[in-house]
Amino acid sequence: MSGGSRQPGRTVTSKVLALLGAFDAAHPQLTLTDLARRSGVPLSTAHRLVAELEEWQALSRDADGRLRVGLRLWELGQLAPSRLVSLAHPWLQELFVTTGENVHLAVRDGLEVLYVDKVYGRRAVPIVSRTGGRLPMHPTGVGKALLAYEPDWFVKSYLARKLERPTPHTITEPGRLARELAAVRAQGYAFTYEEMTLGSCSAAAPILVDGRAVAAVGIVVSSRRARELPRLIDPLRNAAAGIAKASPPSSGSGP
Repeated sequence: MSGGSRQPGRTVTSKVLALLGAFDAAHPQLTLTDLARRSGVPLSTAHRLVAELEEWQALSRDADGRLRVGLRLWELGQLAPSRLVSLAHPWLQELFVTTGENVHLAVRDGLEVLYVDKVYGRRAVPIVSRTGGRLPMHPTGVGKALLAYEPDWFVKSYLARKLERPTPHTITEPGRLARELAAVRAQGYAFTYEEMTLGSCSAAAPILVDGRAVAAVGIVVSSRRARELPRLIDPLRNAAAGIAKASPPSSGSGP
């Protein structure tokens, strides 16, 4: 791509990455104005760079003119390492067949959980998570399962920040949350009760490789059936153990 940068310290490459990074699971489509605002790239510059990205098929336009990630980027994304997802997916399918509930796989990315795979059916309760989406750690079952196995310094740093409160049931008190994480680590699984979304509860188990939680697998049910969560623990932990056994030590925390 051609052209210089009139913003000190920002190269053309950094602007292009900012434009692409403006898209996420909550914003899969953006107008040019919104794209410029979310990326911090001046509108005139965004207009020029978007035209080049469209030409390369990194971005595409819907019928209403809004922009979305293009097929060329999707093709490149398929080349990214996905060993953990490939190993875990059959276990997720089996867990879904066994329980009939929505099942997802997540890893930690910074202070959030990144959902990397999901198996669901139309009869299962709708859930907020989506593949490629991110959510806070503390209100989600998979997030708690991952956070509980992080080093003490990381947990203390996480609890020291202002914690998001998606629902009135979200646990945000540092002391209470620390006690819950200790219980998760002791028992090997986590529960949430309408902490991320009203009407939904979840159970999750960490995928432990060499004592480290490289990912977590979770199940989401309707709050009306919260009493059924304990019966899901055995199949959930069996799936997590199966994935861990199939994962080599070098799997890391990425997908």
